[in-house]
Amino acid sequence: GLMGVGTRTKKAFENYTLHLVFRSPFMPHATGQGRGNSGMYLGDQYECQILDSFGLEGADNECGGIYQNAKPKVNMCLPPLSWQTYDVDFTCAKFDADGKVTAPARVTIKHNGVLIHDNIELKSTPGGGRSDQKPGALFLQDHGDAVRFKNIWIVEKK
Repeated sequence: GLMGVGTRTKKAFENYTLHLVFRSPFMPHATGQGRGNSGMYLGDQYECQILDSFGLEGADNECGGIYQNAKPKVNMCLPPLSWQTYDVDFTCAKFDADGKVTAPARVTIKHNGVLIHDNIELKSTPGGGRSDQKPGALFLQDHGDAVRFKNIWIVEKK
């Protein structure tokens, strides 16, 4: 079956490859962040935006944007009701014994098969900023819109 928003994995992940398929609803009378808003939180703290951004500029708060981190290289968002893919390579931040960051988290993302983020450095995003330094879950954000997910898989890296 299909998964809805508000889903979190039971397991926490550190370094991994993720494949995720999603579909934004058709909301012709909504605008901006009201058009099929959701997000994919990597490590439970870095949000890659899911939103009906078809035909828009491609900002950091639109589909494929890493919220308050980076806009996608290109807006690859398909029209609403189209199934779309994210393919992600995620590397968790590293910390020393005192809890200081020795290597920031990094991510590479393909949206619908096109590279939109290439090994970029990440900082925590609002709503996901955890205070601990443990690996985190994959979280699919709920903004009250009927975004749907399917065919989600994660392969952990050693």
